[in-house]
Amino acid sequence: MDDVTHRPKLVEVALPLGVISGEAAREKSIRHGHPSTLHLWWARRPLAAVRAVLWASLVDDPSGDESLTPAEQELERKRLFGVLERLVRWESSDDPEVLGEARAEIDRCFPEGPPAVLDPFAGGGAIPLEAQRLGLRALAGDLNPVAVLINKAMVEIPPRFAGLSPVHPDVGRALATWERAQGLAADVEAYGRQMRDEAQRRIGHLYRDATGPDGERLTPIAWIWARTVESPDPSWSGHVPLVASWTLSKRPGKPKVWVEPIIERDAQAIGYEIREGGEPTFERTVNRGNGTCIATGAAIPGDYIKAESRAGRMGQQLMAVVAEGASGRSYLPVRAEEAEAAERAEPAWKPDQRVPEPNHDVDRLPMYGMQTWGDAFTPRQLTALTAFSDLLAETAERVVSDAVAAGMADDGVRLRDGGRGAKAYGDAVATYLAFAVDKSADYWSSICTWHNTGEKMRNTFGRQAIPMSWDFAEANPFSGSTGNWMAMVAWVCKALERFPASVEGVVAQRDARARIQEEGGGGGGGCFC
Repeated sequence: MDDVTHRPKLVEVALPLGVISGEAAREKSIRHGHPSTLHLWWARRPLAAVRAVLWASLVDDPSGDESLTPAEQELERKRLFGVLERLVRWESSDDPEVLGEARAEIDRCFPEGPPAVLDPFAGGGAIPLEAQRLGLRALAGDLNPVAVLINKAMVEIPPRFAGLSPVHPDVGRALATWERAQGLAADVEAYGRQMRDEAQRRIGHLYRDATGPDGERLTPIAWIWARTVESPDPSWSGHVPLVASWTLSKRPGKPKVWVEPIIERDAQAIGYEIREGGEPTFERTVNRGNGTCIATGAAIPGDYIKAESRAGRMGQQLMAVVAEGASGRSYLPVRAEEAEAAERAEPAWKPDQRVPEPNHDVDRLPMYGMQTWGDAFTPRQLTALTAFSDLLAETAERVVSDAVAAGMADDGVRLRDGGRGAKAYGDAVATYLAFAVDKSADYWSSICTWHNTGEKMRNTFGRQAIPMSWDFAEANPFSGSTGNWMAMVAWVCKALERFPASVEGVVAQRDARARIQEEGGGGGGGCFC
């Protein structure tokens, strides 16, 4: 019988929980470069806590070393705490000195090589990502295809192309060496910009410049819309707006900017002007699904609004334009040509998958006539999303051509088949740009609203539910501000740049039991879950 003595791991004895908890809480405020900016995942685990637990599960606690006195054990434990406290800081996630120190402790405890780490319920990928950051072989599995793609983008794709220079001919060669996936990230940014330019050539006519008060040309950031229904009051024959807030800007210390509805009783129409200073003239015209006719004061019951919308009679009307130029941000009334440009959009395709039956806590869209997911987007938003989606395949082919010209192997092997050549590289760049399209869908729907304190877009999934948005904001994909296409690309690139891209990872869409059977007894010193 083998004489095996169990040596307790640090996680079994003691941890600097205060420091770990503090870093985990601080991580919620970190955006640039965090994996959460690659793709939304609701149950994402704090990287600091995961990194701490993984490391402490591999490093021996000094109490198992009988050659040390109790005082020496405590001193050694404090030293290990110091390593751990430096390791869990966000700034250490790409610090080679701190990571090298942490990996050295793992190697000391596993002289024949550390085990691989298997997470059969990988979800947002925190465990495999942090295992890879610590130099461990990362194995992941999940049944959810979104989780699988997130994990592949984090731990499987980056190591294949680690250290490579970008292939786009216009990318500068400022760096002598390209660490981790920096070269891949630079290409994603460059080809994303190329996609933006081509999309603007194709559909830019739908996004007209705004005109400032002095006739200057301004770039629209967002268009503010109101949903409308016909007034149930027989004295008013036209549609009336359902608006939850008339306020466009209420920054502290600055005059409030708001929309004033102009009621034209003879024409039975409503127009909109922009006011600065003071308070909105009217109260909100919709609250908890019940409305008020702004023209007559008549009540608009919630059941009436639902019935009109389900009958296809709910409309929408532009109220204001948010634009910016050399002198800063402006809030402008809508010109006729701007409204015409928005109405001119004719999407070539519309998602027809039905939204689940009405659920008061989650998906309220079908209650208001939005029976398919495509109904949650304006025609112009669908046109933009379709244009950028169509460009993905074209861009992938362009990447392959440039990669071959840059000397990458032209072996024709796809990324999904384990390829590392030009064809696989094209797939990789297109995958990250597809994440940018996905992020765009989150900011380019009619569920998005205008954040009047921060003066920016609110995305669709501000919480784990899809509410009904009455006055909504439509972002301009071609602006340089909130919700634009290149901002989505930038979020993806910043996350990609910080992925460790070290030891290769393996991700599979599998039942957890099957994944454990596949890898549970793997090499490299074994595997732990």
